[in-house]
Amino acid sequence: MRAIFGVLGLLVVVAIVGLLAKKQLSAGVAPATATNAPAGVVVPTGTPKQQIQQFEQAVQGAMQQQRPMPDEAK
Repeated sequence: MRAIFGVLGLLVVVAIVGLLAKKQLSAGVAPATATNAPAGVVVPTGTPKQQIQQFEQAVQGAMQQQRPMPDEAK
């Protein structure tokens, strides 16, 4: 009797998780556009290959910046 309740409880939980997953997957997400982007966020433009190149250039630029030197007036 105890095993039957355990299996039934497990089936109920699996059914609930399945319904929630189905809802999440069918909801869909609108793509980000320039009108609904938060302030300070740049919306990517161009092809994916161009976006990768832009990202790599931004990373290289950030890595090439000099670190601020600490004050030596102690």
